[in-house]
Amino acid sequence: MNVTSAQAAKILRKYEDEMEGIISNETLSREFLAAVGEDVESVRPAYNYSETQAKIVELEDKIRKLKHALNVFNTKEKLPGFGLTIDQALIYMPQLSRRREKLRTMKSVLPKAREENRFGKASNIIDYRYANYDIAAVEKDYNEVSDLLAKLQTALDTVNNTVTFDIEV
Repeated sequence: MNVTSAQAAKILRKYEDEMEGIISNETLSREFLAAVGEDVESVRPAYNYSETQAKIVELEDKIRKLKHALNVFNTKEKLPGFGLTIDQALIYMPQLSRRREKLRTMKSVLPKAREENRFGKASNIIDYRYANYDIAAVEKDYNEVSDLLAKLQTALDTVNNTVTFDIEV
C-alpha cells in the first residue's frame, strides 16, 4: 500500500485504538463473578482466549511493520531546502523550540530594572538588575529562530502530506 506519513499516522492511530479496544474487552471479560447458587453460564461473558490472542498478535505485527516503514522513510527522506532527513528534523525542531523559548525570555527583559525587596524586608539599599547582553541582538536571533522553525515545520508538513512510501498492511 502506498501512503503518505500523514496517512500512515492515521492508520497507526486506528490500529492502536483497535488494540486498546481488544485489550479493554479482554480485561472486562476474561474473569467474572457469579454468586453462589447462580447459573454460572447465564452470567459468563463472551470471551475466547485463543481468538483474542490471535487478534492481538496480528495487530502487533501490523503496528510493528507500519512503525518500521515510517521510521525507514523518516531516516531516508530529506526535507527540501534543509538537507536534513525527517528524523533529524524531528530532533532539531525541539532544539529550536527550546532556543526560541530562552530567547523569548531574554528579549523580554529591561536593560535596567529595579530589583524588588527580598523576603519582604525593608532596606535602604536599592538593587538594579542589568541585562549583560545586547537585547536587540537577542531579538534578532529570536526572530531568525522563529522563522527557521516555522519554515522547518512547513517543510515537514509538506513532505508528510505529499511524499508517499510503501507499507505492508
